[in-house]
Amino acid sequence: MSSVSPAAQYDSTGREPQREWVIQPASGWVGPHLCELWEARDLLWLLTWRNIAVRYKQTALGVTWSVLQPTLMMMVFGFVFGRIGRMSSGDLPYPIFVYAGLLPWMFFSAAVTGAAGSVVESERLITKVYFPRLAIPLAAVFAAVVDFAIALSVLIVLMIWYGIAPSWTVALVPLAAILMLLAAVGVGVLLAAFNVWYRDFRYLVGFLMQLWMFATPSIYMDYPPPAAPRTTAMAAVPGDPSATQPRSSLDLGLTDVLRLAVDANPMTGLISFFRAATLGRELPWAVLAKSLPLILLSTVAGVAVFRRVEDSFADVV
Repeated sequence: MSSVSPAAQYDSTGREPQREWVIQPASGWVGPHLCELWEARDLLWLLTWRNIAVRYKQTALGVTWSVLQPTLMMMVFGFVFGRIGRMSSGDLPYPIFVYAGLLPWMFFSAAVTGAAGSVVESERLITKVYFPRLAIPLAAVFAAVVDFAIALSVLIVLMIWYGIAPSWTVALVPLAAILMLLAAVGVGVLLAAFNVWYRDFRYLVGFLMQLWMFATPSIYMDYPPPAAPRTTAMAAVPGDPSATQPRSSLDLGLTDVLRLAVDANPMTGLISFFRAATLGRELPWAVLAKSLPLILLSTVAGVAVFRRVEDSFADVV
């Protein structure tokens, strides 16, 4: 058995020869390769900063839009659902109730929408150099975190305005933020992979997010309902013996079948949990327990599908 001396490892000039790295696609289903992402953390930071800079480039108001958007939505929801629809908000003023629900939803919507189109928009980068492709949709999700943090300041102002003091439940807000991040990553990377192969998804994402928002009643009304339903409307069916009995807004809007669909929506429990943790209300552990498996499943499935097809992005994008 022959051996190579240490001196033979260097060329005639005494320098170590340049190493060659061979990059080969993995076969089968693979994980997210967190070590590779950690090594590319500088690139991930640059991509995140690029997304933030491009979003507010040549805008008169800049990052103020991250505050104006949820505030204007709060005003619209307050008029439509609070004044006209008479939706129940428990013992909270409706403006802060709906803003605490819109805040996590707008983060989720912006993160998913940005991640869905991120791979196609980075065509030149993907076709020229190798790097962890998962960094592209992750950068879009992290860029939405910045907007969420800025818009959170308005919620703090509203709490001061309405005299709502934070309780010990505020310590659970980071847990709610991590779950929101996982949900956005799972759905975002899945749609990003689909959008590469089927460009129709660029038109479907906006409609999907609008439909999903109205399918999440915890944004605009008290869900889950309290043990003793609050009076919000009177049944107006002639001859109905229950016409004189008050009915909750949940009874007016949802049937038993729709309740099952609402409980299967992972954002329902997540938004309820975020609102309760932020405003110091009773924590909806039962609803969150239904949403948690769906959130984890979507994250694992989204990353697995993305990693499975990412090797073909450079050829298809």
